[in-house]
Order: sequence, then C-alpha cells, then structure tokens
Amino acid sequence: MNFEMSDDRRMLADSLARYLADACPVEGRVDVAYTAPWHSEEAWVGLAELGAFYALAPEEAGGMGGSGFDISVVFEALGRALCPEPVLATLLGLRLLADAGRDVEEVLAGQRLAVGIGELDAPYDLDGITCHAEGGLLTGRKSVVYGGAGAERLLIAAQAEGKLALFDVNAEDAQISGYGTIDGGPAAEVFLDGTPGELILGDARAALEEALDAGALALCAEALGAMEVVQGILIDYLKTRKQFGQPIGAFQALQHRAIDLGIEIEQARSIVILAASAEGGPEFGKRVAQAKFLVGKIARQVSEEAIQMHGGIGITWEYPLAHYAKRLVMIDAQLGDTDWHLERLMGALAAE
Repeated sequence: MNFEMSDDRRMLADSLARYLADACPVEGRVDVAYTAPWHSEEAWVGLAELGAFYALAPEEAGGMGGSGFDISVVFEALGRALCPEPVLATLLGLRLLADAGRDVEEVLAGQRLAVGIGELDAPYDLDGITCHAEGGLLTGRKSVVYGGAGAERLLIAAQAEGKLALFDVNAEDAQISGYGTIDGGPAAEVFLDGTPGELILGDARAALEEALDAGALALCAEALGAMEVVQGILIDYLKTRKQFGQPIGAFQALQHRAIDLGIEIEQARSIVILAASAEGGPEFGKRVAQAKFLVGKIARQVSEEAIQMHGGIGITWEYPLAHYAKRLVMIDAQLGDTDWHLERLMGALAAE
C-alpha cells in the first residue's frame, strides 16, 4: 500500500492548514464554537471559496475527488485546527445527493445543508427509524442533527411505503431547535408535523449506509489530526514543565507513557489509511467499523493520558488541550460509538 499522499492532496492539505490557521485559531474557539451560531460564518464562506467541499464530491457529481483519501485529507486538517464548522453535514449531504443523481452545485458553493437520520430511540440504527411520510408529508423527530442549526436545507430519512426513503425538505418548513454541542459546533432537534418534502430516493438504505460509512471515516481522520496536535502539546509540556529542578520529561515513567501514546496514534493512522483505501469497495463498511472502534478507544486514551500528565492545567478552559480532549471524547459518540461498531463488526465477521 502506498502511504504517500499525491501532489494534489498534499497541496489541498497545505492550503487547508494555512487557511484554518488564520480562520479558526484555537485561541478564538471559545468565542466561536460555544455561542450561537456555534461556528464562524466567515470561515464557512472561506472554506467554500477555497474549494474544500469540491474535494468531498466525486467528479461525476461535479466535484474533484470524493475518495476515501480525499475525505481523510480534509477532515484531518479540520481536526488539527479543531474547526467547529459543520463540514460533516456537507459530506453526508453530498454523498446522498450524488447517489440520488441530484445537482450538488449549490452545496459545493456553500449552501448550508443538514442530514436528519438519527432519532431519540435510534441514534445509530437505521432499522429503528420511525419518522414516516404519507403523501409527501413527513411526521417525526430527528435528534442531534449536526449542522441543523442555521441549515437552509434538510435531507430527511423516513419510512415510506415499507422502505427507508430520503426526502429533500426546505428548512423553513420544519421546526428546528438549534443548540451548540458540548464539544462546540452547531446541532439541532428537527420536528416534522405534516412537513412537505420532495422524495429523492425511494429506497435509500444502501445510500444512507454508504454515506454514514463515509462520515465515520471522516470522523476517524478528524480524530487523528486532533490526536497529533495533543501529542505535540504534551511533548512541549513535558519539555518545559519543571519539577525537582529538571523538566518532567526527564522522568523515565513519563517518557514511556508518551512513547506509548505515540505508538497508539500510529496504529490509529494505519487503520484510517486502511479504511480510506477500501472506500468504494465491498470491504468499506467492515474497515470503517474497525477504524471507528479502534480510533474511538485510542482517542479516549490519548485524551485521558494527556490530561493526567498535565495535571490541573489540562482541564482549564483557557488551555487548548481541554478543548481537544473534549472533542476527541465526543467524536466517539458520533455516527456510532465503539460498542456499536464492535457489534457491527462482529456481525459482519459472523456472516462471512
């Protein structure tokens, strides 16, 4: 397997890194991610103008990429910057619209799109969806819709004529209760009560599964970028924090723990690369389940170990580590946690 990025992806990664360093500084995250609208409108427009969204859509849909490695490059950069922009919602929407053969130009240009799939009693399982449609009118509730606060357009998964279908809904026609998530960024509860929607996929299960797998891969890449920043913060702290007249990094016990974390992060990178390489193939779902499970475990370990080695400063609001750790822990809860993906992986292996 080739572990080197192509020149195009390297240029994309460099461009995103430079832009996000200016548009989404970690020092300003408190003022942006935790107060309405829970992201930066200027940063969102800038990402669209930079062409970042084009990297998430295949060429046949009007984009310039859409592969597993394209997704990984974009979201790893977002993770390093701890960017609260709801790009995950755009990725899910682009995949679903492309599968439905719909035009995505407005989304690529920066239209705010959110995808309503999970529900209170079915946060991850498509079989548990109870939202339903009759005569083009939708009734139900969608919970923790990422990017739902301030969205202009909604894609809603609902039961229709015995199948799981996908509807395009004008956000103004739905009742949307927006809020910021605990780790920063916009989400919403979406209430549908006879809400009109346009059917765009009559049998959307396969498209939804593929989109959710792409989203899970994106979250793994985001966690990888964030973990590498946490590792850098920790190493700098071990070099500069002094105790008993010497840097605490001179103590062998802390050296070993820091090295162990580095090994775990490299394992996470390996499984993300494997999952990205499987995108578009029959093994993609299984590889994504493996990645989400392993990355979820490692991300929590990295967060907890880094905070423990920092001591009290590691959980202060003003210190960047606290925000990275919070995001890393919460990534596990998005699009299937470690337990859910482990069960999914065991089911897939048992069926072979």
